[in-house]
Amino acid sequence: MNARTLLVAVLFLALSAVTVVALRDHGYVGLFQYQLASSAGWQVLLDLGVACVLGILWMVDDARRVGRNPWPYAAITLAFGSFGLLFYVLVGAFRRSPGAQYA
Repeated sequence: MNARTLLVAVLFLALSAVTVVALRDHGYVGLFQYQLASSAGWQVLLDLGVACVLGILWMVDDARRVGRNPWPYAAITLAFGSFGLLFYVLVGAFRRSPGAQYA
């Protein structure tokens, strides 16, 4: 496992831990209700949306290049944010050939 893959795995685990706590405390709908309560929350949601859309565009392009199906990961991204993007990168890291830069 290279440093990039390790970093993505650590980010995935950290995001998972924080998400479990937030879901336990507020529920899935509660996460959005909290963000929609102020303009600062709207900004955070919009920023996340922009980042995820850009990530999906990159993912679709990358998947075409390496011959993968991006749509399950895009659906996860639309439903659960950056989890889909992180999962795409992690799965690609374990599927790639030894000489590939990333998948």
